[in-house]
Amino acid sequence: MVGIGYTLLTEQSGPRSLVEHSASAERAGFDFEVISDHTFPWLTPQGHSPYAWSVLGAVAQVTSDVELMTYVTAPTMRYHPAVVAQKAATVGLLSRDRFLLGLGAGENLNEHLLGRGWPPVNVRHEMLSEALEIISGLFDGGSLDYLGRHYRVDSAKLWDLPDRRVPIGTAVSGPQSVRRFAPAADAMIAVEPQESFCREWDQSSGGSGDRKIGQLPICWDPDRAAATERAHEQFSWFAGGWKVNSELPSPQSFAAATQYVRPEDVAAAIPCGPDVEPIVKSVSAFWQAGFTDVALVQVGVDKDPAGFFAFAGNELLPALRSAAP
Repeated sequence: MVGIGYTLLTEQSGPRSLVEHSASAERAGFDFEVISDHTFPWLTPQGHSPYAWSVLGAVAQVTSDVELMTYVTAPTMRYHPAVVAQKAATVGLLSRDRFLLGLGAGENLNEHLLGRGWPPVNVRHEMLSEALEIISGLFDGGSLDYLGRHYRVDSAKLWDLPDRRVPIGTAVSGPQSVRRFAPAADAMIAVEPQESFCREWDQSSGGSGDRKIGQLPICWDPDRAAATERAHEQFSWFAGGWKVNSELPSPQSFAAATQYVRPEDVAAAIPCGPDVEPIVKSVSAFWQAGFTDVALVQVGVDKDPAGFFAFAGNELLPALRSAAP
């Protein structure tokens, strides 16, 4: 059965709301919850960007069974990988072994604030490869020394490790990243329902049992026109594609890059309105491509959180589970 998750989108909600949404999502019946890890929203109207790891600590205490996951953290510039390992182990403990560490090479939007410049994609992939080695080494227990091209670790050790080793997922955007990270991770993360990603991941990882976790924005609202308007206001950046979105440095840049994106363009990519069928159709593209899990983003959830979670629990999740293989 395909797992259906809910996205705690830090770009569109404040920390208290995110914690409340996490409890509501578990009550509605979502299988897992993912959280974005940003320092800026994509667009100014989204209006938020709290610290994801503090939110996760609170979420771990107001939920009891639902799996938690970062989607995704970049252990490359803003965070040193040894610090990410410590944070992940702590959340693993607080959640009682319900945490999956989702990692990626990062976006300029969130990493540029350190003033170190934005490296090209091949360098970012080198950095993520080293970060995976450091994090995995620390999850093994014991003391770790590491000397790489990008990172150095001196006698590091995690003193509090959960009973279950925290699984690691890595984000991919093309064949190069799939081949590079599949042997080093437990799960694949991607935002496009590309069958080739799933096939190449299994070939590179040496098996077919790894999870493949996708993500899809939706905009539920009883009024389809209102949903389309809200999706256009907050998610016009979505039309850029990952290779563009990872390079732009600010919400203003995303606003300029998407100024000619029309509401109907966004509605063509994001199911908008009150109906279940368009959402099921869009989600089905992921399981048909070979994905095992899909996390939904409700665009503008703060508009009517009670209405959305009631819709999810009563209509959307039953429809998705009925349709899923």
